[in-house]
Amino acid sequence: MKEVVNCVCGHVNPHGTILCESCGRVLDETQKDSKMIDMRYEGSARRSQTYNKSIIDKIWNFFSSVKVGVSLIVILLIASSVGTIFPQEQYIPPTELPEVFYEKEYGFSGKLYYLLGFHNLYSSWWYLICIAMLGTSLLIASIDRVVPLYRSLKKQKVSRHDGFLKKQRIFGITKTDQQDIEFAELKKILESRRYKIKEENGNLLAEKGRFARWGPYVNHAGLIIVLIAGMLRFLPGMYVDEVLWLREGETKGIPGTDGRYALKNNQFKVEIYDKKNKEDQTFNAAIDKVGTIVKNYQADVTLYEKEGNTLPGEEAKFKKVKDHSIKVNNPLKHDHYALYQVDFKLDELSEMSFNLMNKNTKETFGMITISLDDPKTMYKLKDGYSVELLSYFPDFEFDENQEPVTKSPIPNNPAFIFNMKTPDKPEGEVSFVAIQQTLEPLGENTYKMAFAGVDTRNVTALTVRKDLTLWIFFLGGAIFMIGVIQGAYWNHRRIWIQRKDGEIWLAGHTNKNWHGLKRDISMTLEGTNIDEPEDQLEPKNLGELEK
Repeated sequence: MKEVVNCVCGHVNPHGTILCESCGRVLDETQKDSKMIDMRYEGSARRSQTYNKSIIDKIWNFFSSVKVGVSLIVILLIASSVGTIFPQEQYIPPTELPEVFYEKEYGFSGKLYYLLGFHNLYSSWWYLICIAMLGTSLLIASIDRVVPLYRSLKKQKVSRHDGFLKKQRIFGITKTDQQDIEFAELKKILESRRYKIKEENGNLLAEKGRFARWGPYVNHAGLIIVLIAGMLRFLPGMYVDEVLWLREGETKGIPGTDGRYALKNNQFKVEIYDKKNKEDQTFNAAIDKVGTIVKNYQADVTLYEKEGNTLPGEEAKFKKVKDHSIKVNNPLKHDHYALYQVDFKLDELSEMSFNLMNKNTKETFGMITISLDDPKTMYKLKDGYSVELLSYFPDFEFDENQEPVTKSPIPNNPAFIFNMKTPDKPEGEVSFVAIQQTLEPLGENTYKMAFAGVDTRNVTALTVRKDLTLWIFFLGGAIFMIGVIQGAYWNHRRIWIQRKDGEIWLAGHTNKNWHGLKRDISMTLEGTNIDEPEDQLEPKNLGELEK
């Protein structure tokens, strides 16, 4: 296979070139009998249409195909649409297991949705592979076209072969004895219309708007940057979007910080508008209409940062960074992290108290207080009385076998199995105690655990966000829009004017907006003796071309 193609003009073209990069002579035999020549890439040699031997060639040719790129876009659009049918895993209740939740809520379609990986679509391996393939397709397709196009436009000469001019869509011949005068006048007019003029051997090339040809490739560059930004979000430390539930008085590590930061909820409060307050009387009409109107959701928190490095098993030491009141639209921001107030829960159970009581005499033998976060297993009372906590169910329900289980670790509906040991019952009596429910599974008991009181606390839900890819998205979007504007509002126009044996040949080409090019030519020729060229693709001229 030849690596180069020599033109009779002396220019050496890469193998696969359709039109000589220098003079425009048709080199491809299949183009010689065509009415118009293909000017999409200036007839340049594209690698994907030239080489097809090695595995690298085949991969290059596959990804350079526009059909492949469009197919990948369609696949991603369909997959993204399917991913919105049911909620993604990050939006289901945090206490639910995905493999159970989707089947329970949506039946067989939910189970299939989970098995196919649509529950965690945007971070699934096959979705990321499709994005990577689309980015590869955009990159290779752009290189495959923009490099030969740039080379052809850079090397083009003013004087063009007769066949090149005749097979342009806009073409005309005028006989005149005043070539020099006409040329000088045309050059002056075209310069006034902001055309860049080149002269060679008495011929002329007027060109403007070449930069518009790079618009689609600028689009591709912007899209590739956006895709890269999307994939960077799955690298550790680049993107965090987590929810942190924090009870009053509780300190937790902030998710996504690898244990570097911790947050303490000092207090969470909800303020409502009060009709008795003079400052709130503006809202009296709204309060009368809807009832309670919330004035403020606020979590007063303290941010801590870990000091130094810790050895395995060693307790980390934290230092206070700052106090902050997190409100709606007033997040806590620090070191690229932002914590937003998004949800709350008022009066969550925190402690429950029970009295050990004789059922017959109503005599009590001491009270125990159970922390619903970290209950103890043994509670000792006076005079040899004690209570052993055998089982604890924070969110109690009976399963299909009528066995007690917990739906979640949140104390929404706590239940307990106690073993009550007394001097007269040293082996103890077993009792199942839930809210408004007491069962004695091993027979009638002498003693019971009588409800004595409850303590509650408020819980705040904070969204933890960190996004180091946002500026990359903005950059890619800006570059994409530049490409859109570049390709939409400008077009590449060229007018060739050549002198041949007492005749003036005029040909024109544009990548789009032929009406604008014809108007430019018409206004340029106005007042001259040069005939206006014809559009050879107009119906009245097609018959003559076929002849």
